[in-house]
Amino acid sequence: RYLASGSGDNTIKIWEVAKEKELRTLTGHSSRSLSVVYSPDSRYLASGSIDNTIKIWEVATGKELRTLTGHFSGVYSVVYSPDGRYLASGSADNTIKIWEVATGKELRTLTGHSDSVWSVAYSPDGRYLASGNYDNTIKIWEVATGKELRTLTGHSNSVPSVAYSPDGRYLASGSWDDTIKIWEVATGKELRTITGHSSGFWSVVYSPDGRYLASGSEDKTIKIWQVGE
Repeated sequence: RYLASGSGDNTIKIWEVAKEKELRTLTGHSSRSLSVVYSPDSRYLASGSIDNTIKIWEVATGKELRTLTGHFSGVYSVVYSPDGRYLASGSADNTIKIWEVATGKELRTLTGHSDSVWSVAYSPDGRYLASGNYDNTIKIWEVATGKELRTLTGHSNSVPSVAYSPDGRYLASGSWDDTIKIWEVATGKELRTITGHSSGFWSVVYSPDGRYLASGSEDKTIKIWQVGE
């Protein structure tokens, strides 16, 4: 029913979709927000900003509940765990951090990428995390231990977006090499390369049933792809 948007004017806005109505403006970041995400129960919103912080907001009131600090550079991507208890953040400081939402405590820092982390995504069961990077790679991590399980290579340019399929078996990655790749998570095998956009990707996402994939590109188009039966 609602949509959240982050902007270069340093604000976040909450919109009522059916009425196309702006309900609330959230202010507090000192630079633009590159990532906003609802908690699984839709009560809260997390935002990652170029000001190196993550903020947690109460959606109903617009109240800022907590600021998470620890990154040394801009936060490009934030994502809630499926149970809403944890938050993962990817940063231009080349790290991923795992946070406990209720306390704002930093639980773990994942290191291994050699450049900025553009995108992070939890697996549907919350046990694993995927990250897309400016170093052209994708990494799969075990959340409980912070252990790097696998590095997926094949893209020839940076990877701003990664998304798990709803069943967790596959991972989609959108790259500035103008392609989308579908990977088998268990093996790290590249299953398919999708072409059709004329420029790089900012976002890829699976439909809830896993049959389709949507992609947003620098070529100013959005495409819908059939990827499953």
